[in-house]
Amino acid sequence: MIRACSLTDLPPGESVRVVGPVPVAVFNADGELYAIDDTCTHQDASLSDGWLEGCFVECPLHEACFDLRTGVPTGPPAKRPVRTYPVVVSDGDVYVSVADQTAADNGTAEVA
Repeated sequence: MIRACSLTDLPPGESVRVVGPVPVAVFNADGELYAIDDTCTHQDASLSDGWLEGCFVECPLHEACFDLRTGVPTGPPAKRPVRTYPVVVSDGDVYVSVADQTAADNGTAEVA
């Protein structure tokens, strides 16, 4: 588990980039927390710098959108999904489990 931030530092509508074994973007989408690969699969852009709308993030470079729940792009230009990661809140801190490849492989994320 990698500590992402304090829950109070991630209000609804905001995101944070976590540097770890792989860069991860953590989003607070209307009170639900999601973690996905931070790098767009279309081109090298940080998704944590993108625009959040509901459970979707739009890449700031070429407007590819990804579903935060599954990592699946909604259409071109991105064709490949990003990995998702389990998120856990413990004692007011947000943690991401980047070692859990089960969730990453099947496109689901456990959100606490």
